[in-house]
Amino acid sequence: MTWLLVLAGGALGAPLRYLTDRAVQSRHDTVFPWGTLAVNVLGSLVLGVLAGAAVASPAYALLGTGLCGALSTYSTFSYETLRLSRAGATGYAAANVAASVVASVAALALGAALGGALG
Repeated sequence: MTWLLVLAGGALGAPLRYLTDRAVQSRHDTVFPWGTLAVNVLGSLVLGVLAGAAVASPAYALLGTGLCGALSTYSTFSYETLRLSRAGATGYAAANVAASVVASVAALALGAALGGALG
């Protein structure tokens, strides 16, 4: 039964990831991957809230593993960083790594604090 919850969460998270990425990226005229950064930070925030609130296993499978797993994307982050580096945009590549790590960890910590206050 848990795998169905993960599947359902992923079915929500994947299109949400795509639509959010496209909406954010379309507002920026730059090679920097703002859309991927946005979905990764959002996924980290939501996961932090769930962890901080100590959400029970079935809901965590749906929202944490399924939704957040499909919403955030380490593989796209890695690919876009490599693409920037190969294109000679090493400053953007380095900024993408720094911004993604710092902002995602900060969002996770903020989410955990919010979740702890709610739970």
